[in-house]
Amino acid sequence: MALARGSSMLLSLVVVLCMSVAGSASDFKVGYYWESCPKAEDIVKEELYNAFKANAGIGADLIRLHFHDCFGCDASILVDSTQGNIAEKDAPPNKTFEDEVFDVIDSIKARLEVACKGTVSCADIIAFAARDSVVQYGGKYYNVPSGRKDGMVSIANETVDLPPPTLNLNQLTAMFASKGLSQDDLVILSGAHTIGVAHCPSFADRLYNYSGTLKGDPSLDVEYAKQLKHECPQGNTVNEVDMDPQSPLTFDSSFYEDVASNRGLFTSDQTLMSTSTTAYKVSQYAKYPEFFKKAFAASMVKMGQIGVLTGKQGTVRANCRVIN
Repeated sequence: MALARGSSMLLSLVVVLCMSVAGSASDFKVGYYWESCPKAEDIVKEELYNAFKANAGIGADLIRLHFHDCFGCDASILVDSTQGNIAEKDAPPNKTFEDEVFDVIDSIKARLEVACKGTVSCADIIAFAARDSVVQYGGKYYNVPSGRKDGMVSIANETVDLPPPTLNLNQLTAMFASKGLSQDDLVILSGAHTIGVAHCPSFADRLYNYSGTLKGDPSLDVEYAKQLKHECPQGNTVNEVDMDPQSPLTFDSSFYEDVASNRGLFTSDQTLMSTSTTAYKVSQYAKYPEFFKKAFAASMVKMGQIGVLTGKQGTVRANCRVIN
């Protein structure tokens, strides 16, 4: 499953629901900044709006950033590598993020430091920006519990659990279950592929060498396969395609329409049709877009609680790229 820009974007969908959010309820809640930094969420929204005006596709990467960070939801993905340490940002699943997405986070952080110095964590900025990106594309607004603290470690090999877009339903279901997420969450969060783009290498096997056969995936719609081959000639490593060709910048349920028509881009997308249970859910989300949007919002809130650091467990970085 891949999520906005690149192969790991599924992963973008994989989340670890370790509901081990330590600290008291007052340390992690909706409205955590209402007294300490009352304009925090407004500032995030304003900066995001400016970023969208410059690049309408930036929100897809910000949503994917939240997915990729939320094996701990501690902003460890923002930390720059040093001479002595390769950070998560430079691990293979994250190398398709362009600098622009990190620059947006930096801009938001800079404004928040002026408004409320040392108050709003980088981890919460990511969560707010993901929510506001969903809304910018037409998704449902949802309240984001906040009070996350930033982690103090970022190590590249901690990204090894991000699932590639080549996994089948059994593999994905098992991986989600091991992290506390249900198969329902898998189907719902896969819907993030309704926006954004993917690099050709993330699905090239389905076009040219499916399961080592040196042939294309027989489950892929023939006309769609021709279109993808035109956009991604064999061996191409730089081109990108829209993950949801019908409406790549609209948060709707056309992703599920594509999957139901054998036009899912990734193996991890099309595999949602491999059982009657998941295929039925795909059909329901395709038919009832508002139902999908509501379910997606709920699963995003759930995902955003994974491994959260609160209180003295973490810190609030002055610079999101640098461990305090």
